[in-house]
Amino acid sequence: MVMRSRSAAIFLFLLLGPIAPVPGWSAGQIGDNALLVQMPYEAPPEKAVPVPDVAVPPNTQPLSPEELQRAEALLPLLEGKQEFWAMGEFVHLGEPVVPVVTKALTMPGPRIRYNAIETLSMLKSPVAAPALLETAKQSNELPRIREHALRVAIRLDPSSAPAAIEVMAKDPNSAIRKTAAFEARYVRNKGVIQPLIDLIADEERYVAISAVQSLWMLTRHETEFHDWEASSKQDRQAWSQEWIEWWNSTKDGFEIPELKRRRAS
Repeated sequence: MVMRSRSAAIFLFLLLGPIAPVPGWSAGQIGDNALLVQMPYEAPPEKAVPVPDVAVPPNTQPLSPEELQRAEALLPLLEGKQEFWAMGEFVHLGEPVVPVVTKALTMPGPRIRYNAIETLSMLKSPVAAPALLETAKQSNELPRIREHALRVAIRLDPSSAPAAIEVMAKDPNSAIRKTAAFEARYVRNKGVIQPLIDLIADEERYVAISAVQSLWMLTRHETEFHDWEASSKQDRQAWSQEWIEWWNSTKDGFEIPELKRRRAS
């Protein structure tokens, strides 16, 4: 009987949550005949309290000579066992350390350069965008570094990206062209429209599809239905004429449509 009541109590605990004996019962009376009730439920607050990104706010003051020297010494540590610690130190130094971190974009060692881009992403400073875009345009840089540099630069300052999109859209590497076509959808500037139209006739189907999808998202222009997934290069060259004719007749007065805001539930 005792085992059965204990099993029932465990079941009620799992089913109802925290439970407690009725007030007035002593510890000796809690046994087979104890009456269990559910504890009061407190609803969570309607609005969550914002949580800061970091426990210690980053520095906002100009770096002292000692801090500047220390930041320079941290650059080689962006590759190796202490790379995550070094990245955290840069983040703590805040936006004033951006000019130091951008030096790592031209240092030997691809991991240093990649981690420098990641560090600039965490610093969240638009000041870093020009250096990142310059890295993205370098034809002799590794594709994965160029792609990451473009993505981070667009997140930091999309308005500065059209020139880099135009350069990358003409790159001989199809992976770079696809990245340019895809990331252009986050650049709400009509300077990316012509490079995207040029990519519709790309010899690689996945590049063309990314370009068309970005054009739809940026312009909301509706064209004839085409099977892009099964298209040939000749098909895409013919279909690109629709976009060329539309753009030539529209570009002078065209403005990127406003983003649609989701209604709050």
